[in-house]
Amino acid sequence: MKILIVDDDFTNRILLQEFLKTYGTHHLAVTGAEAVLAVKQALEAKEPYHLICLDIMMPEMDGQAALKEIRALEKTAAIKPAKQAKIIMISALDDVGNIMKSFKGLCDTYLVKPLNKQHVLQKLRELDLIC
Repeated sequence: MKILIVDDDFTNRILLQEFLKTYGTHHLAVTGAEAVLAVKQALEAKEPYHLICLDIMMPEMDGQAALKEIRALEKTAAIKPAKQAKIIMISALDDVGNIMKSFKGLCDTYLVKPLNKQHVLQKLRELDLIC
C-alpha cells in the first residue's frame, strides 16, 4: 500500500509512520499544498496513493481545501471512485461542522486526535485496506 501522511505536527507524523510502517511505503507532507503536489505527481507517474491521512488544521492550505483539490485531481485523471485514494481526515476538531464538511468533500472516514493505533487500524479494516 502506498501511503501519504499529511500533518504539520512532527509528533503526529512520526506517530502515524509508526502505526503504518508495516502496511506499506509512506511519504510525508507538512502542508495541504505539499499533499496536493504529491498526489498530482503520483497520478502523473501512474502510481497513485492508496491511503492519505490528512490533517485539517495546517498552514498554507488546510486539509479541507487539500481534500477538495485531491478529489478534483483524481476526477481529472479519470480515476473511478472505487479506485480513488482512501482519505482519512484527522483532526483535533470533533465538531459536527468539520466532520460534515469532510464527508461532503468526499473523505472516506474521520478520526479525532489524539490518535490511537487501534482506532487507526480499525479504520483501515473498515476501508478494506488491511485484514
